[in-house]
Amino acid sequence: MAHPSSPSDVNEGPQRRSGPPATTTPPQERPDPARWRALSVCLVAGFMTLMDISIVNVALPSISSGLQASTSDLQWILSGYALTFGLVLVPSGRLGDARGRRMMFVAGVALFTLSSLAAGLAPTALALVVARLVQGIGGGLLNPQINGLIQELFRGAERGKAFGLLGATIGVSTAIGPLLGGAIIRLLGTDTGWRWIFFVNLPIGIACILLTFRYVRVKPDEERHREDLDPVGVVLLGLAVLAVLLPLVQERQWPGAGKWWLLLVGAVLLAIFVWWERRHADHGGAPLIDLSLFGIASYTAGSLIGLLYFSGFTSIFFILTLYLQLGLGYTALMAGLAVTPFAIGSAVAAGFGGRVVTRYGRPMVALGLVVVIVGLALTDAVVTLRGNDPSWWIEPPLLIAGLGSGLVISPNVTLTVSEVPVAQAGTAGGVLQTGQRIGTAAGIALIGSVFFSRLAGGHGNFAAATGLALRVTVALVAVALAAALVDVVSSRRKE
Repeated sequence: MAHPSSPSDVNEGPQRRSGPPATTTPPQERPDPARWRALSVCLVAGFMTLMDISIVNVALPSISSGLQASTSDLQWILSGYALTFGLVLVPSGRLGDARGRRMMFVAGVALFTLSSLAAGLAPTALALVVARLVQGIGGGLLNPQINGLIQELFRGAERGKAFGLLGATIGVSTAIGPLLGGAIIRLLGTDTGWRWIFFVNLPIGIACILLTFRYVRVKPDEERHREDLDPVGVVLLGLAVLAVLLPLVQERQWPGAGKWWLLLVGAVLLAIFVWWERRHADHGGAPLIDLSLFGIASYTAGSLIGLLYFSGFTSIFFILTLYLQLGLGYTALMAGLAVTPFAIGSAVAAGFGGRVVTRYGRPMVALGLVVVIVGLALTDAVVTLRGNDPSWWIEPPLLIAGLGSGLVISPNVTLTVSEVPVAQAGTAGGVLQTGQRIGTAAGIALIGSVFFSRLAGGHGNFAAATGLALRVTVALVAVALAAALVDVVSSRRKE
């Protein structure tokens, strides 16, 4: 049997070839030699923006005293970022698909970096709130581009590994935020330490911009691509997401039940959005979201699992921070160290899960959810039995929960977008992350309400309130597990 030709064979002419003609990979299908460096830049930027969701938690007392911020101000500093982040995810993903992902990525990093400077220099609470809102827009602009670039740059097993690294970034950034925030405040003091939580983003953001121009190439077809961006769809979806998110992030600040009518308004606007998208497509336009995405079973199932899991996942750190700092008197640094095992477990398992997810599929996600439930149930047991002195007993259960989380986030993302066309990868990533942001807001609103109600009824018993909140979190993760099992069963019936 003939062996493939060497370069010298080719130069000596076709008469030397006895086998079939050698095939040449088209240039556009060859792996980008800088793809791993490009991914590193994307992950650093993504880590920076996702960490800012949780890092501010431990700085709120310092901000309150430094800027004389009211409770309402603090709520907006914390949740305003998540609100604007979620609002722009889908439009920015669509814009990246249509105009070029590198351009949108750089714009997002630049806006996030400049607003971080403004946040660190903020002279008043109002100025800090505005800066945080702009920060959220920057984070929402750049994050969908990461999903799109992974789809674009990687294939096969490499894509699973890349999404594994992305999943590790998501898990670690959220979990390690309180630790880094606490360390900065401990090092620089409560008066100025909170400002450096934002200032540290400056050199990182500048480096990401410079390295993006070096390692992330622009495709010629992206430069020429100029299609309709569906402004009506952008407005309708933005209003729908706003109507859903606003009462969730303001749950504690807006008394009464009237705010929940906004959820109905959001549902109506979403229905109008779906009608418009179909009409727009029927008339030859390019819709903001190609609704055929939801005809892909893996994408629909994975998006639902992500929404449900994030409703419980991110609430863990919110509740444990309150329990450790307010209930037990831990410093910001001590509270951050206490939840670090979750971050370590998540990072280790996410890297492994990303490498083998293509072999095991959705059953791996289901297994990860089971492990998370076990870890959180054990954490609840520790809080219940050793409420006033959990010491190191709380760390092994959090490590177990982190290991399970690592088997959920990155494998689920990989499976969810595995069948999505590359041309729609940014939009698909935006929709997926919007669901995660809505799940996060809903989970914190629900679990926070349970926590504070139990705290008030239990005369300040933080252990009892934390235990009940953890049980609600376990229930939310169990619903995500049910969705994963339904997908596993339905997939096997189709085989």
